[in-house]
Amino acid sequence: MNGTKKLVISSLLLALALVLPFVTGQIPEIGNMLLPMHLPVLLAGFVVGGPSAMFIGAVAPLLRSVLWGMPVLFPRAISMAFELAAYGFVSGFIYSKSKKNNASVFISLVIAMIAGRIIWGVVSMILYGAMGNSFTLALFMAEAFINAVPGIVIQLILIPIIVSALKKSNTITK
Repeated sequence: MNGTKKLVISSLLLALALVLPFVTGQIPEIGNMLLPMHLPVLLAGFVVGGPSAMFIGAVAPLLRSVLWGMPVLFPRAISMAFELAAYGFVSGFIYSKSKKNNASVFISLVIAMIAGRIIWGVVSMILYGAMGNSFTLALFMAEAFINAVPGIVIQLILIPIIVSALKKSNTITK
């Protein structure tokens, strides 16, 4: 993919990461379940590659916080920036080393989702600790997995379908 095309697609995916949360109506509880900002970042890993997707993931929650106040900058947007940066980089890196078939999309996606959630947990533990609050394993499990089940399911269904469609249209290399 040439530089201009990569820049345009990266910009589009960043824009989607900024506006998709408006679909949840700015209701944090729904956003925490559906994870709308995660979709374009995970997709970016497959489409524009790990380094560009890492940038999109790191910038999206911080920029959204500065522009619209959601998510709250500290500690939420900062921990999300690390999480989404990991999603983008890991999905792109694993996929770039794979055979680029449907199974590799799914495997890359799952590994990225797990890595991102672990990084989010570690960063959250540090940030909450700095505020004098505890970040327990129960809180981590609830936020990273239990409350996020609808978003996880959506990601596991939509991302492989979108990647497959983009491969067929030659938007991304096969």
